[in-house]
Amino acid sequence: MSVTFVLGGARSGKSAYAQALTEAAAVRSGGRPVMIATAEALDEEMAARIAQHRRERGEVWRTVETPLELAGAVRGLEPGAVAAIDCLTLWLSNLMFAERDVEAATDELLEALAATHAEVTLVSNEVGMSLVPENALGRAFRDAAGRMNRRVAQQADHAVVMFCGLGVALKGSPSMIVPAHLSASR
Repeated sequence: MSVTFVLGGARSGKSAYAQALTEAAAVRSGGRPVMIATAEALDEEMAARIAQHRRERGEVWRTVETPLELAGAVRGLEPGAVAAIDCLTLWLSNLMFAERDVEAATDELLEALAATHAEVTLVSNEVGMSLVPENALGRAFRDAAGRMNRRVAQQADHAVVMFCGLGVALKGSPSMIVPAHLSASR
């Protein structure tokens, strides 16, 4: 069907934007939106964030938690499903800490996206427009995120970058707009 890529900095409104797009598509299709979540509750603060995101989405969303096997989750979507993946940079850090092959995992994800018959919106952080990290792991993460984001954007049908809660179309439809009350909530 279609793949939309939503990129932005921390608290830029990208999750709210992706959720609004996914909810609207689910309403059009008469289906239930799916959240494919990559975060793990490894501490109390992250557990609270995850709980808050679930409350904000509400009961209508079905959640699939997959910190590492993202391609498998995409392949598991039923034809006509509508899903949001939040977020690729958490998935990337999970892969790096698990010492997985990031390039191979990205290849597998892109293959799954190319073969899916679902509508998928992916969220990722833009980490390359800030300071150069002072340590090797931080620089490796920044570089890997940049490569991954570039590859996903190239394959996506639509790409949007979020600034201050406002979506700017980079590729595809320029009419994708999030209601202000949604973009201000995150």
